[in-house]
Amino acid sequence: MDVKAAPNGVATIEDRILRITGYYGYYPGYSSQKSASRSSVVRCKPGAHCPSTQSGICRQLSPLTAAEDSVAPILELQSRSPSGFCRHGRGERQTRSEDGTQAHGENASQESHEQTRCESCTSTFLKIVWGFLIILSVSSSWVGTTQIVKITYKNFDYPFFMTWFSTNWNIMFFPVYYSGHLATAQEKQSPIKKIRECSRIFGEDGLTLKLFLKRTAPFSILWTLTNYLYLLALNKLTATDVSALFCCNKAFVFLLSWIVLKDRFMGVRIVAAIMAITGIVMMAYVDGVHGDSIIGVAYAVGSASTSALYKVLFKMFLGSANFGEAAHFISTLGFFNLVFLSFTPIILYFTKVEYWSPFSAVPWGYLCGIAGLWLAFNILVNVGVVLTYPILISIGTVLSVPGNAAVDLLKHEFILFNVVRFGATIIICLGFLLMLLPEEWDEITLRFINSLKEKKNEDHPEDVTDSSMHFRSRSRANGAVSIPLA
Repeated sequence: MDVKAAPNGVATIEDRILRITGYYGYYPGYSSQKSASRSSVVRCKPGAHCPSTQSGICRQLSPLTAAEDSVAPILELQSRSPSGFCRHGRGERQTRSEDGTQAHGENASQESHEQTRCESCTSTFLKIVWGFLIILSVSSSWVGTTQIVKITYKNFDYPFFMTWFSTNWNIMFFPVYYSGHLATAQEKQSPIKKIRECSRIFGEDGLTLKLFLKRTAPFSILWTLTNYLYLLALNKLTATDVSALFCCNKAFVFLLSWIVLKDRFMGVRIVAAIMAITGIVMMAYVDGVHGDSIIGVAYAVGSASTSALYKVLFKMFLGSANFGEAAHFISTLGFFNLVFLSFTPIILYFTKVEYWSPFSAVPWGYLCGIAGLWLAFNILVNVGVVLTYPILISIGTVLSVPGNAAVDLLKHEFILFNVVRFGATIIICLGFLLMLLPEEWDEITLRFINSLKEKKNEDHPEDVTDSSMHFRSRSRANGAVSIPLA
């Protein structure tokens, strides 16, 4: 049936068919402008050369095809098929520009990622180097302190005076910290301003007289008891035994934190605590109940207990502290010891408990060596937490046990170090190392094992593929489908 064209020349049969069928490139007047736009359409034969990358029909931009800009995404989608339309000109140049910008952005992000990764590796390497140096310094200072105390006991057997004299040197901790601040910080602060900043560990109002007596007194007493009992133990046992028994404080910290602070329960740390207690019992009964060893073990265990109580109470009342706050707090302990505990050695002197005569007989050189190494140990422990990983500080402490053992062997004190003592020392040190495991150690171990399995599968992909294909072919041949277990 012949349909007459409307006066505007649009309602033709072809226009109606294209409109009804929903042709993507249709717009009113397509048929009337078909002849004009035919010249812009190039039909490419299957074997001929086409300006497009694909063979088929390529629509080039022309003034008559401006209305097709609204369907550009559809045409671009069709150009990916072998027989679609492909656009040339402005759209192609824009696509290339976008591809170049995207490639440049990807390269820039990749370079920044590599630079960040390199900086992270450098930081980790520096931390490990600092950690190695601090491990040696911590273990050396602790071994030196212990061995000098043993030497001093030959001529000067007064442990409380030695403890009081060494604790007074803690006053110099904050001046040492402030000197480092002046040498390294870009913005210098006055001593008064720095003291006020670091005294926030006691509260927002800083250090007041009430807080000084309330917070400092119990910690100062625990500090003095820890060092005094440690020196008493050195008067009964070898340096190796005392340093090994003192490592039990890690187990005591865990037990007290679990009970008082409600920390997370960990079975592996319970095992470590049992190992520490087993080593203590073995060490106590190595020479019998009536020997001096059981008294020395009691002193050493008491020192480890007071040290653990000090750490737990510090975490409970004061929380965590940075390097400056720790320096301020330890200097405050030394000041409290000088002002309020100086009467104790005076009383012990006049009651003949710790009496020496003449006054010139005091080995000031050895006492200064003990106090200096003790102060260096405390500074290194606090500096090490800032510069490297805290676990390395603990490793430096436990390495003092083999260090003292080597010195004892050189001093020919290995006669007291029999097989039972050796076994007890090994058990205590293993328990100490178990205490260093992080809380999520089991998850870390499982992830490490899974990563090793994935790496092994990546190294032998062809073998896995061949075996799986062989497995599937056998299953199909038998008429069954097997599902491998994960």
